[in-house]
Amino acid sequence: MFRSPFGALSRALATRNARIFFGASLTSWTGLWMHRIAVAWLAWEMTRSALWVGLVAFSDLAPAAVISPIAGAVADRLDRLKLATISQAVIGIEAAAVATLVATDNISIGLLVALELCSGTAASFAQPARQTLMSGIVPRADLPAAVACNSLVFNVARFIGPALAGPVIAVFGVAPAIACNALAYGSAVLTMPMLRVDPAHRRGHPATASFIGEVREGFLYVARHPGLGPLLAYAASIGVMLRCVQELLPPFVERNFGRGAESLALLTACFGIGALVAGFWLAARGRTAGATRIAIRAGMLQAVATIGFVATGWFPVGLVCAALIGASASLHGISVQQLAQTAADPAMRGRVLALWGMITRACPALGALLLGASGEVFGLRWPTLAFCALALAIYAWGYARQHRIEAVLEGPPDDGENR
Repeated sequence: MFRSPFGALSRALATRNARIFFGASLTSWTGLWMHRIAVAWLAWEMTRSALWVGLVAFSDLAPAAVISPIAGAVADRLDRLKLATISQAVIGIEAAAVATLVATDNISIGLLVALELCSGTAASFAQPARQTLMSGIVPRADLPAAVACNSLVFNVARFIGPALAGPVIAVFGVAPAIACNALAYGSAVLTMPMLRVDPAHRRGHPATASFIGEVREGFLYVARHPGLGPLLAYAASIGVMLRCVQELLPPFVERNFGRGAESLALLTACFGIGALVAGFWLAARGRTAGATRIAIRAGMLQAVATIGFVATGWFPVGLVCAALIGASASLHGISVQQLAQTAADPAMRGRVLALWGMITRACPALGALLLGASGEVFGLRWPTLAFCALALAIYAWGYARQHRIEAVLEGPPDDGENR
């Protein structure tokens, strides 16, 4: 349990490709977290409405509900490296446009929602393209460690980004924080041509059916899979009920704790610290054995930590609960992704990971919209507690199926369709 993570991480970072890939990821995701903090605070300053903050989060994350299945089929057909490069360039251009509009005082809440929709659409294409490239960057035996490393990088950025965003917003305003995201994604785009990925991993497979037919095949594959189907359904439910809290932090910070932008950044950094510690632990494991158990039980831990977060008005307790939420969310997300990467048929991997991307983006978006709307009527505390109670019921459903899912996803490889 206490093995050093650096053995697994050194394997994940052993190749030149991996160092370029994860270095670019750290840069772009640091900018992304600065952008998220700044945009959420901008929406709150303009409207003082939890509903509008939820709508802005929804507009960034919701396109995944429609786009991700299509993006997965595209990633299984086209050059994944080019697809990742183009989609990341669009994200950088959107950030530059938002920063310019804010700096010139030409932004409106409606325009902000529209631009975040554009960014969310591009991110829905970037996610499966980038994640499917990982199998061409590291050997198959080191893929679980690489998945953990990918999440570790994301959570390092989740710590650094808010830590930078808070002071930047407080001293210089929102526009420079958003402009940093444009620069970060611009630098990431410039590094993509430096990757040398085998053609077999740059493309999933030649077209075997109509485009819509391949999208449908992805849904049917997951729905019929006795391991991936219930695991992803569990993850989707947890995403709606619990992940949405992190998308509505500005009203929580001001209403529950009576604090401002600096505390928002500190709270977000605590989410990142918890996720970082959990990511290091999973990287130290470097294997998928036991990942099903971790994924399911982490949902219960996240519900309990969220109850503590919304029930208190004392900021130090809120920081501790935020770290626990971040740790449990990281345990859940990394474990599900490890299982999806290793259990999915290679020809289906892009579509399976796109569905996972849809869950991580669309489900929190839906939850944020529902929680933001109910928060306008009832306040945020009681609707959040109701969501947590539903999440605990979902955990009981997942726990009852844990051994069956585990037998399929962690059992010995076979030649059948389930692998």
